[in-house]
Amino acid sequence: MINLERLEQQLKARGCKLTRQRRAVLRVVATTEGRLDAARVCEDARAECPEIGLTTVYRTLDILADIGALRRLHLPDGCSSYAPASPGHRHHLICVECGRAVEFEGCDLTALVDSVASRTGFEVEDHWLQLLGRCPACQARRL
Repeated sequence: MINLERLEQQLKARGCKLTRQRRAVLRVVATTEGRLDAARVCEDARAECPEIGLTTVYRTLDILADIGALRRLHLPDGCSSYAPASPGHRHHLICVECGRAVEFEGCDLTALVDSVASRTGFEVEDHWLQLLGRCPACQARRL
């Protein structure tokens, strides 16, 4: 789980105001395990802050992704969601049935990155990798 106080400190350090709405989003993020989608975060935050809007939720989630507390996920249905992010270079594996997201590290893409950079003239600065598949629970349900 994500530490609420740490999130607040990171936002303050970035110069963000900790409004009532933003605090409600932070509390939902800090108490939710697994993947987060903006609509669900908004719904849960409304229990504490009924006037919160989806735009505020998206902005706050995007800020948390920018500072590395969350990682943006791109789902097969075209929607985006977020998952807690551990420090360092990591990626996610997402179940195409239940949407479960699992973080993993390790992606030796050096040869591919070097080849692409050589062919295009780009200086590659970063990448993200996301794998799609079926988690063990969804595989078992299909049998």
